[in-house]
Amino acid sequence: MAKKKKATRVLWSKDDLKTLKTMAKEKRGRDKIAKSLKRSPAAVTVKASALGISLSTK
Repeated sequence: MAKKKKATRVLWSKDDLKTLKTMAKEKRGRDKIAKSLKRSPAAVTVKASALGISLSTK
């Protein structure tokens, strides 16, 4: 049986947080932000929620 690849945690840099905030203000979608930051959509959602940032596109 093959071993599962363990996910490695990557800390959020100041640049990542700045990008997240600016893209959220520009009403970009969660998936586009995640792709830009090279993170999962779930990770972006969790971090935005922790910072009190809305990811609404409306």
